Amino acid sequence: MIQIDDSGSGSLIGGTCIGAMRTETKEYVYGIIPLEFYHGDAFEKKLYLDKVVDITRSLLNTLEVSKNEKIEICRGYMFDKLRLFLKENQYNFSSTSIKEPLQSKIENTFEEYAISLGLPHAFLNYTKYPFHFHRLLRWVYADYDNRVSLCKTGWKSWKKYGNLPLQLETTYIKYSRYNCLKCGNKINNNSKVKVIKYHSNKPNIIYLHLNC
Repeated sequence: MIQIDDSGSGSLIGGTCIGAMRTETKEYVYGIIPLEFYHGDAFEKKLYLDKVVDITRSLLNTLEVSKNEKIEICRGYMFDKLRLFLKENQYNFSSTSIKEPLQSKIENTFEEYAISLGLPHAFLNYTKYPFHFHRLLRWVYADYDNRVSLCKTGWKSWKKYGNLPLQLETTYIKYSRYNCLKCGNKINNNSKVKVIKYHSNKPNIIYLHLNC
């Protein structure tokens, strides 16, 4: 049996991972919907749904899935056009809630992908899964010019919170429990630091090393 699921469609950072697994053998393949599908007109036209079909068709070919092999596909909206494709091509599929063994595998794949984009591994524990929008937004604002390109800028939430006015200051921290959100390293006690302040769903304060 083949399972098909996605991961990352709800994350501000990165594209979306589409994965397929043959449950009996644990054969696993995946593809990534590029971020360009979450920008501008491409997002407005929902072209990412067409990309799901392209990626999944390639995954099915790689796994050499026959028309008779049972396929379970996630019920989510990401697969609306894929369901039409599978039906038109007479695949043996059904929509359901995807659990193990694919669920953990694809979530881990997306986490590794997000880390490859620069998101610190330790930050994943802070954002929790699925990645928390406003917590990821703090990471973006810590190095805005370099990180904005990693965001799903077509989202309504991005249009609301993605270009907020910033207040920049410096201050002195005597006892630090912070890591710099730009370089990821610890901010030491008795440090002079940069401060970024902004208001999204609540007031936010970001601390950076003075030289970051």
